[in-house]
Amino acid sequence: MKRQDFSYQLPDDLIASQPLENRTDSRLMVIDPGQPLSHRHVSDLPSMLREGDVVVANNTRVFPARLFGAKASGGRIEVMIERLITDNTVRAFVKASKSPKEGSVLHMDGGFELTITGRDGDLFVLESDPSIRILDMAEAHGHIPLPPYIKREDTASDRERYQTVFAKDAGAVAAPTAGLHIDESMIEAIKQQGATWCEVTLHVGAGTFNPVRVDDLSEHQMHGEWYNISPEVCATIQKAKDEERRVIAIGTTTMRCLEGSAAANGGAIREGSDETSIFITPGYRFNVVDVLFTNFHLPESTLLMLVSAFGGYDRMMGAYQEAVREQYRFFSYGDACLITKDPEAAHAS
Repeated sequence: MKRQDFSYQLPDDLIASQPLENRTDSRLMVIDPGQPLSHRHVSDLPSMLREGDVVVANNTRVFPARLFGAKASGGRIEVMIERLITDNTVRAFVKASKSPKEGSVLHMDGGFELTITGRDGDLFVLESDPSIRILDMAEAHGHIPLPPYIKREDTASDRERYQTVFAKDAGAVAAPTAGLHIDESMIEAIKQQGATWCEVTLHVGAGTFNPVRVDDLSEHQMHGEWYNISPEVCATIQKAKDEERRVIAIGTTTMRCLEGSAAANGGAIREGSDETSIFITPGYRFNVVDVLFTNFHLPESTLLMLVSAFGGYDRMMGAYQEAVREQYRFFSYGDACLITKDPEAAHAS
C-alpha cells in the first residue's frame, strides 16, 4: 500500500485544540466487524466490557520537554527533548536559524546550560553539568510539547489535561492520548464490570509526530521507543490469551508495546524492558490485542495505518469519512473510537 492510500479530507474546525470540560464527555464511535457503525459516548465504555476482559493502559508521564534558550551568539533556539538518556544527558531536536556545532554551549531559559556533545542522525546529544538534573530543569522551566496541529501555546491547564490520571513514570514527550479520556471513576467502573485493569509503560518519543515522507511504506523507518512490561502484567495478559479472554488496549502506544514485545518473542509477550520500532500496516497479524480504544489520527500517519490494519482498511477509512460527516472532534484532545479486531484484516494486503 502507498502513503496516499491513507489520506482523507479533514476540515480545520474539526481539530480539537482544547479538551472538553470532563475527560469522559467525548463521543465514542463503535466499530465492529460486520456491524453498522454506532455512536456512543466515552462514559459508556465500562458497560461495553465483559467479565474477564483485561484492560491495558500506558502509564507513561509526559514531562515539559520543550525548552527555549539562546546560543552564545545570542540567536534564539528551541530544544525539543526526544529522550532522557541519563539524569544529565538527553537526545533532542534543536531548532535554530543556523544548526549549532558540536561543543556549542546553549544558554537555556531558567539559568542553566546544555552542551552539544554529539549527533545521532537528526538529533543532538546534549549534556548538562553533572550537578544539574535535566528533568528537574524541564519541570521548572519547560513547556508541555503540544502536538504541532494544536495552533496555540501551552497553558498551565495543559500540564493536567495533557496527562493521564494514572501517569507514573516521566519519560514521554507526547501523551498516550486515548488515556486522556479516562478518569478515576471510570477505572473503578471498569473493575466493577469484572474486568482487570493493568498498566504498561511506553515512553512516547517526539518521532511520533514525524510524517511519513516516502510513498512506498516499506521504505519508512519507524522511531524506536522504550517500553517495560512487569512480570505480573505479562502473566495476567498471557493467562487471558490462554483462556481466550479479550485483551483491550487503551491507545496505540499500548498496542505498540504489547504487539512489539510479542513480535520480538515469537508471538508471546515477554516481561521486562526493551525498545520497539514496530511498524504496523495492513496485513499484519495481531498476536495480543483484541479490542482497541483510540482517538482519531492524522491523515497519512503511521497510527492511521495501524488502526486500518486492526479494524480493516475499508471499514476504517469509511469510519473516518463518517466521523467527518458526524462532526467528531479529531486528534489528541478529540473524540474516540472503540475498534474490535477484524479477523479477516490480516489476510488483506
